[in-house]
Amino acid sequence: MSARRLLRACAAALLLAAGSAPAQDLLIRNATVHTADAASGTLRGADVLVRGGRIAAVGRALAAPAGTTVVEAGGRPLTPALFAGINDIGVEEVSGEGATVDASLALGANAADMRVRPEFDVTLAYNPDSVLVPVARVEGLGWSLLAAGSKPGGSFVGGQGGVVRLDGSLDAVGPRALFVTLGGEGASLSGSSRAAQWMLLDQLRDEARGRIGPDSPFALLTPAGRSTLARYLGGQGRVLVRVQRAADILRTLRWAQANGVQLALVGASEGWKVAPQIAAAKVPVFVDVLANLPGDFDELAATAENAARLHAAGVPVAFYRSDDASHNARKIRQVAGNAVAYGLPWEAALAGLTTVPARALGVEAQVGSRIAPGQRADLVLWSGDPLDVASIAEQLWLDGRALPMRSRQTELRDRYLHPDHGLPRAYPEPAR
Repeated sequence: MSARRLLRACAAALLLAAGSAPAQDLLIRNATVHTADAASGTLRGADVLVRGGRIAAVGRALAAPAGTTVVEAGGRPLTPALFAGINDIGVEEVSGEGATVDASLALGANAADMRVRPEFDVTLAYNPDSVLVPVARVEGLGWSLLAAGSKPGGSFVGGQGGVVRLDGSLDAVGPRALFVTLGGEGASLSGSSRAAQWMLLDQLRDEARGRIGPDSPFALLTPAGRSTLARYLGGQGRVLVRVQRAADILRTLRWAQANGVQLALVGASEGWKVAPQIAAAKVPVFVDVLANLPGDFDELAATAENAARLHAAGVPVAFYRSDDASHNARKIRQVAGNAVAYGLPWEAALAGLTTVPARALGVEAQVGSRIAPGQRADLVLWSGDPLDVASIAEQLWLDGRALPMRSRQTELRDRYLHPDHGLPRAYPEPAR
């Protein structure tokens, strides 16, 4: 074997070993522990003990059992692994290359194909070896929600996505959610009218409940689609509706309540205008504070204070990125930080990246969304305030397992930043 092949094989073996190492007993000592737990809040000078991939204890002066790896935090912030938002990580590689994007459905212009397909499940295309997974992880992001969408030839009912742990495992996908786009953005997928969306939703409901026979020439759903939609109409699974205008939000709330739908809103740029109604319906909202200008006629009342006003009214607020959310998932921390700058309490912003999305998506027991005994040890040690973009994630643990803080981006940086280490440019400088 040539020297170059040997070096390449050794590097691959080290990366594989680091990514698949078993969970270790771990003690993180003297950290500023942001528990994301309303009862505990922030604990300064605290220790976190991890055993068997779970948090065993949180407190001060905890003893380290024999064989425990000890990490000295030196007062630096420790948080749960953060939510990466709603995106296509793992089902999109190069956004400009259609062959690498599996997130949207378009069956074509043939009328026979133009059925509504809620049974479409984008998680079946999830690739845990996507280069975007470690790109997100090195930013302290531990889990995500895959979105299902439509493009011309598709429907305003995009299909199903699901929660994904960014641990690189082949069995990373959790509960599914149904995605629907209403208002002006969905009009092109519903006969060029937002009014048609309600007509079609009512027909879909009637089909799913057997009021319109499957052999009707006007049927829009396949048998599998009927079964899938019936589950969501029965409250089994979250329906995420992307909608912006206040009037459309109110209609969505009323339709969901009338049909037993477990609803979450995505976008809701004008949500602050109807915040009391959203709070009364106990509906969580995923907002992008960076989308604070009127992008179209549905967002004329957009404001950077949207998250703060919704929270003040009692609405559970989580965060997402509406633009280039997969390749720039790191910007979700900026979204939360900007929300704080415009009036949202800091602890509420952290909750918007941890406990709020976990509860909204029904995965509190499946992701480590708070730091408390019994929870999964999904943790991040930060250099500074995690909602400040100048801070970096120094180490991410998932199930107590330290993940390599490397990605394709960091490898390219190291390859070309120091070309004078005596090795070919394809190899980073050996660790000392």
